[in-house]
Amino acid sequence: MNDDPSEPAAVGSDSLEEARAGDDQGIQQLRAQLEAERKNTRRLRAKNQREKELEPYQVELLKLQAHLEAQRQKMIVLFEGRDAAGKGGTIRRVTRYMNEKHYRVVALGRPTDEQRGQWFLQKYVTQFPRAGEMVLFDRSWYNRAMVEPVFGFCTEKEHEDFLRGVVGFEKDLVRQGTILVKMYFSVTKEEQQRRFDRRRHDPLRQWKLSEVDVEAQDLWDEFTKRKYEMLRRTHTSVTPWTVIRSENKHQARLNALRTILDVVDYENRDPSLDFVPDPAIVVSGAREVELMEAERIQAGKFRD
Repeated sequence: MNDDPSEPAAVGSDSLEEARAGDDQGIQQLRAQLEAERKNTRRLRAKNQREKELEPYQVELLKLQAHLEAQRQKMIVLFEGRDAAGKGGTIRRVTRYMNEKHYRVVALGRPTDEQRGQWFLQKYVTQFPRAGEMVLFDRSWYNRAMVEPVFGFCTEKEHEDFLRGVVGFEKDLVRQGTILVKMYFSVTKEEQQRRFDRRRHDPLRQWKLSEVDVEAQDLWDEFTKRKYEMLRRTHTSVTPWTVIRSENKHQARLNALRTILDVVDYENRDPSLDFVPDPAIVVSGAREVELMEAERIQAGKFRD
């Protein structure tokens, strides 16, 4: 034992090992923290780059809006597709810089008792654009073609009556001068499940997960059958469907912008931009029907 207070006490080997272990653990935690920060920085940079790629097309949308206002034209854009297919995120990119005075986003809930006694399309017609305005429907009257029959919210007769009448209704709209764009966002079953899982475990996204979403995976095949029937019976040369593959959200958003802009011949279009939708992302409704029929022949059933 050392009784001289001027000399430091001896440090045991166990204490040194514990100190070193603590230092190593602290270094590892610091490295993990730095790596997480680097990943987050790379993610934010990539997101910023994707958003920058959309901006020239968002500028074009302002020109399109000005054209609609000057020509007193009406435009309706339908966003359809399965839950978690990317409709809402695309709508936000479309409208991010648009003039709020000349567009509206319409997302109607379940019909009221009064609406149940009306002509089915009445609640949508009351939301139609005035002259110079664009209206974007986040789900539309095509609820009766897919969601309602799958979940039993309408009868088979109501479903059949809708499919028989909607084409004539839309052709009348177009004939009277309304510009109609119908987009269906297509996502795989695996990707839909991944997005549902993310919503389930992310507190900032849990509000997006509904009871209907939870059942969507179990009812996948039934939705697919209704999708096929809808496209087959309501795609026409006058009122066509555009199907957008939305596995990659950014590419889906970019090509949705191109699809909207490609419909209208507005002034001062930027000649340096590529307005042609990517054929790997965008197909016509008629082509989608052909692909689905080929899959059914090869696999014995529809896959999407």
